[in-house]
Amino acid sequence: MTRVVVTVMPRAGVLDPQGQAVQGALGRLGFDGVDDVRVGKRIELTVHGADPEAEARRMCEELLSNPLIEDFTVTVEGG
Repeated sequence: MTRVVVTVMPRAGVLDPQGQAVQGALGRLGFDGVDDVRVGKRIELTVHGADPEAEARRMCEELLSNPLIEDFTVTVEGG
């Protein structure tokens, strides 16, 4: 059993309304030094099998991310 972390983020150039909302709120709270905010998601999985990274990539391609507007990274943390 292997722990895998998937990070899904909006692609560069894709509008990120949630990121814009967070950036605006940070500015209103006095955090003026923030130029850009992108909001994504982190998914932690425990994967069984011979190639957990490949399995997690398949999961991302089929369910966990939208390939039209999101990129993902897969990090294997242990085995």
